[in-house]
Parts: sequence; C-alpha cells; structure tokens
Amino acid sequence: MLAWQVERLGEPIDVMSLNEIDVPAIGPGEVLVRARAIAINFPDALLARGEYQVKPELPFSTGLELCGEVVQVGAEVSHLKVGERVIGSKIGVLAEYSALDAALVFPAPASLSDEEASALYIGHQTGYFGLHRRAQLKKGETLLVHAAAGGVGTAAVQLGKAAGARVIGVVGSTAKIAVAEAAGADHVIDRSADDFVAVVNELTEGRGADVIYDPVGGDVFERSTKCIAFEGRLVVVGFASGAIGVAKANHALVKNYGILGLHWGLYAAKAPHLIAEAHRELTQLADAGEVRPIIGRTLPFDEAAEAIQELAGGATVGRLVVTL
Repeated sequence: MLAWQVERLGEPIDVMSLNEIDVPAIGPGEVLVRARAIAINFPDALLARGEYQVKPELPFSTGLELCGEVVQVGAEVSHLKVGERVIGSKIGVLAEYSALDAALVFPAPASLSDEEASALYIGHQTGYFGLHRRAQLKKGETLLVHAAAGGVGTAAVQLGKAAGARVIGVVGSTAKIAVAEAAGADHVIDRSADDFVAVVNELTEGRGADVIYDPVGGDVFERSTKCIAFEGRLVVVGFASGAIGVAKANHALVKNYGILGLHWGLYAAKAPHLIAEAHRELTQLADAGEVRPIIGRTLPFDEAAEAIQELAGGATVGRLVVTL
C-alpha cells in the first residue's frame, strides 16, 4: 500500500514522503480499514516537527482521523462488519489501509459524506468533551470561541449553538468572518481589527463570557481572562499560536473563574466508553442537521504533505481533507 511517512523531523513539506509499505496485519480486537477520506489536523504538523507530546520512532506515518470501509475484522470483534462505512482515529492513518482498535471505530453517520465524516471524530469530539464534560455549558450562557473559522473552532461554534448558548466567535481576519457565521456564531469579532476583550465585555454588558474555548493559547489565553464572567470556565484546548499562555492563580481567585485543561486523546486510554457515548450524541446531532463539519478544501491523497503545510500556516478555514 501507499502511506505518507515522516523520514526526518522538520516542516511537513520537506520531511514527508509517499512510500510503498506493507499493509498492516490486524490482531484480536482490531479491524483493517481502507481509507476513503482523511482529515488533516494541526497535530499532523507538530508530529512532523517533533513537537507533539507523542513522538513516534522514525520513520512514521501521520494522520489522525479517517472515514473508510472495513475490509477485515479481527477475532473478538462482533459489532463491526466487512463493508461497513466507519470513522476511526489513531496516529498513522495517512495511508491507504490502517489497522485500528475496533473499540474506537464507529459507524459513519449516514447523513455525512465521506469527507465530512472523516472530520467529525477529533474536532467535534474535542468540542463535545470541552463544552459539555469539562465546562458544563448551559442553555442561555455566553460561549466565546477563539479561532472560530478553523476546524476545531467551527465544531465548537456548532456544538455551542446546539446546546442553546449565545456564541461569540473570534477570527484572525476579515476573510474568515463568513465561515464563523456559517457555523452559527451569533457575533463574530475580527481580532485583527478590533479588541476582542472590549467587544465581548460590550456585548455582555460587562459580565463577560461564561465559557471561553481556546485552541490558540499565548496572548489570546491571557487576554481572555479579562473578559470572563463570574464563575466562568476557560477551556484550554491547544496552542496553535505556538505559545503557551501563563495562568495567574491570584487573578483566577479574585475573579472567581476556573481554568480547565482538555486533552481529548487521554479519554481513549482512561475512559473509552465516554468516546462511544459522545459519538452516539454527535451522530444524533449530525442526523438532525445541528452539526456538520465545514470542509474548507479537499485535496487528492498525493498532495497530503502540501495540505498539512497549508494548515500549519494558519490561513485555512474549516477542515482540510484528502481523499483516496
């Protein structure tokens, strides 16, 4: 089979090669999936650079989530069948075939295309756990979503609206406003033109946002504490800016807000049953038309390295997906 591999660490476009390798063998509890569409994620770039928290041995494949077809079922697997269209996740799925843990492989929602289904797993699961399990977002609350035109951000906007929240999105340029609006944001702030802290405080009449969803980090995290409500919850999702924000414990004490970390991947190891529950909820929301991954661009499989490099540049909107 063909698989994209990182052969040395560096920028994705420089260090990734499309190689012919053996189709992986599956063991008990696993399924072999032929990929139809593979969604690109920011950690793909971090993996290539050697900056991700997981550091596979070289050479390795990137790719974190896919939609595909089950072509082989291992022993002890009874809930999946050959020919079934599924979604799954693990590091290394940027290949024609992947051996996946069957417990973390789920039927693809019938309401979504292959491209959309491939992008449902990580971004929307991250949003679901961040907003519902960690932040306990309630109907009628105000949710502030940073990077609201990106893959993770558009998912959080959709999930916030589905939960009955008032959603304020923050984007990095005028060109991204329409994408956040299409995802359902009630208000969109272009932080290249306006101070999001001032606008949020104005929109909330000085109260601030009840929940702040931050995949950016750095200065965005630090400034978010200036527009968070009493008993607000600031969810740390990632550091797309390349900088880690500094939390001031005295400030959290004085303003009475909480800072919540969200490492979605840890649930696979610690509480995989919760991932299955979240998938069922997301499937219902997708079938009801309340969530649908926004696909910014689709590329062929042989342009995967270019897609990862493009995403790493920060100018993309929605999800990038490669198809086979």
